[in-house]
Amino acid sequence: MVFLELVDIAKRYPGVVALDRVTLSVAPGEVIGLIGENGAGKSTLMKVLGGVIEPSAGAIRVDGVERKPFTVGDAIKAGIAFVHQELNVFDNLDAAANVFIGREPLAGGFLRLIDRKRLYAAVKPLLDRLGVDFAPDTLVAEMSLAQRQLLEIAKALSLSARLVIMDEPTSSLTLSETERLMRVIDGLKKQGVSVIFISHRLNEVQTCADRVVVLRDGRMVGELDRSAVTHDAMIRLMIGRELKALYIPPASERPNGTTLEIEGVRTTAYPDRVVSLEVCGGEILGLAGLVGSGRTELARAVFGIDPLRSGGLKMNGEPIEIHGPREAIDRGIFLVPEDRKRAGLLLDSSIARNISLPDLRSYARGLLVRNQAELDNAARQKKRLNIKAPSVKAEVGTLSGGNQQKVVLAKWLSMRPKVIIFDEPTRGIDVGAKHEIYEIMRALANSGVAVLMISSDMEEVIGVSDRIAVMQEGRISGFLDRPEFSEHNVLRLAVGMRPGP
Repeated sequence: MVFLELVDIAKRYPGVVALDRVTLSVAPGEVIGLIGENGAGKSTLMKVLGGVIEPSAGAIRVDGVERKPFTVGDAIKAGIAFVHQELNVFDNLDAAANVFIGREPLAGGFLRLIDRKRLYAAVKPLLDRLGVDFAPDTLVAEMSLAQRQLLEIAKALSLSARLVIMDEPTSSLTLSETERLMRVIDGLKKQGVSVIFISHRLNEVQTCADRVVVLRDGRMVGELDRSAVTHDAMIRLMIGRELKALYIPPASERPNGTTLEIEGVRTTAYPDRVVSLEVCGGEILGLAGLVGSGRTELARAVFGIDPLRSGGLKMNGEPIEIHGPREAIDRGIFLVPEDRKRAGLLLDSSIARNISLPDLRSYARGLLVRNQAELDNAARQKKRLNIKAPSVKAEVGTLSGGNQQKVVLAKWLSMRPKVIIFDEPTRGIDVGAKHEIYEIMRALANSGVAVLMISSDMEEVIGVSDRIAVMQEGRISGFLDRPEFSEHNVLRLAVGMRPGP
């Protein structure tokens, strides 16, 4: 039995075929994994399904009845709910108000006042169902990124949906929160609610999907039944080729590069805990730990965004003082931030302008920036990093996640880094682009750059790092060399225990 069908859906833009005759059916209680590289057409297909854009050709059927046109209102009436990767929450409202925005229970007759008591009573079962650690009256401004993600899921559940589309729902969740979400998906399935699960984390797709649908270049290139869903099979269909092993070993001779020493540092997040570690030129040091362990706060302090409460930094044995990002940049210490869209890029500016912005002095003659110098350097970086865009004048906001991350890298690579910190370098990036990022990181290390990689992706930490440092509640709980690498050992250190045998 099928309740929703997309038949030969096509979407064309001037010079671009975003979707090419894609057919997809959804049965009640079915969990479909939708995968593909960035730019494969997943988002466009979901926008068609949500009534946001009208297809150039094809048909949409709900319960066997063709709907044309298929509008946003039609999608809502059909019971289609979205959990977007880009969170649509209001910071100035509480959790309950966000869940029922525009649908609040009212009281007071013609005054139409919001009935807070009924509102909170309606939201609490949804939050209990997800097992969240915040209340209906918690302000969104006080929530972590992971809590906001769970709030979005509660909002979708409040719509009594027949189909919930989850776009990268675990990108900001901890391991335990991800496991909880998997239980929620299983519960929805048992209640007859369908789920389309879009994720670049293939192990999660393998865990929850009854069927996997693969898009490449706007076309459906394959479908895998539950028994055929494996990591390798999904990658082959996604990128049309085999991928090399995740770990790229260092050059045979380690170059003499910059060594960064972090000595007795206390951050604003954990003022009573001391952090000391060393990142050597020529290596990739993975920094693992649970969400909230203080890794990002350490990166922000080293880069000068947040002040050091105590302790200091050394480069090549010489003490240095950093009171702001400008001083860090001048010393060759660069940060690729966790949230590239909010902290790493100007989305409505061009690729060229984003690349030149941290180092405008190099492109200026007097007080005027030489536009051609900007464009020439951006063109070199575009070619070097294989940034897929029509030109360096294209707005960064129009690029895929992987190509946006390459633009962040391009601006730093133009400035000869000595130390570079990657905070969640491949979050929201497809598997093909991930490997390109890993190759760039290894090339940087091989050239003598000290690379510190913060990641919550266990496969990434184990597969990319030369050494692993693990943080636990604002302190370094231990180090692991490659022979000691395992999920078991990383997790034991992350919770304050010693690694096993």
